[in-house]
Amino acid sequence: MTATTPKLRWAYMDHWRIDTPQGQLSQYTSVKRFDAFLKQISAIGYEAIETFDFHLGPLRELFGSLENARAFMQERGIDKVLSLFHAVMYDERQSAPHVRATHDHIFNYAQHIMRSSVGLGVENFIVMPAGLYYDVEPVTDDKLKACAELWNRVGKMTLEYGVKTCCHHEFFCGIRSAEQLRKFYEYTDPRYVFFYCDTAQHVIAGVDPVDLYLKLHDRCGGFHMKDTHHVDLTGDYRRRPDAEVMAPTTPRWFHEMGTPEGLVDFPALLAAMKECGYEGWVGVEHDKADVGGGNYPESTALSAWYIQHVLKKIYA
Repeated sequence: MTATTPKLRWAYMDHWRIDTPQGQLSQYTSVKRFDAFLKQISAIGYEAIETFDFHLGPLRELFGSLENARAFMQERGIDKVLSLFHAVMYDERQSAPHVRATHDHIFNYAQHIMRSSVGLGVENFIVMPAGLYYDVEPVTDDKLKACAELWNRVGKMTLEYGVKTCCHHEFFCGIRSAEQLRKFYEYTDPRYVFFYCDTAQHVIAGVDPVDLYLKLHDRCGGFHMKDTHHVDLTGDYRRRPDAEVMAPTTPRWFHEMGTPEGLVDFPALLAAMKECGYEGWVGVEHDKADVGGGNYPESTALSAWYIQHVLKKIYA
């Protein structure tokens, strides 16, 4: 009997922290901790990681080069760093996508990240395509066009490195509503700008991620699969300085897949992916899993169970 090649491969978006007597530590603080992290996620079926671009330096320090880091990962069953999340602090003085005068600075930094990440096998450069909502509003068509102009330019450049520029829309991002999303993707060039579907973020913003995926499936560069128990009905997305931790609606916006209170319809999304013929990587994320007494290993394992026993029965 010949084994069937799976259509989907699963990656882990890295928010991992390790509980120690000294408090929480990053796995990037030692080879030993990074080794244990890789083995834990590989053991439950993940084959790649996604991480933030500020981890490029620690990986070099731990292993001497990114090529050595990837070889270390592959020996433990993790193929590559699939995606880099661009962790930039938007500021109208030097880096705000809706402010054209800052575009050169943002572009040059993105190009630096591309040059600095060769050797890890990166396929996606994930960006929040606009600043925080309260810094961007009122969200005008011209501001959306300015954002589109920037990411068209960045996306064309990253493809020269074999990397897709993918837009990831947090619920507090300046591009968050269904109408803003529609206009933004109309203004961007589908050759250069791709959509990254974060299921929980869209639900919180009042947007159905299944419907959005069906509209943008031909531009979908990947997914961050996580759940939420709440929709923002009170304007928490305007909460300063950080809507994810300051909002009074809930102390924890994000949950692993499969919780009874979850609002994301993952079976419907997998069915839509199957219908549209999506093949490739799917990222799993559970941002701030430690809020309320949880922890990252537990949430990662619970999500893996849900993949194996629910989602793979729909589409694998």
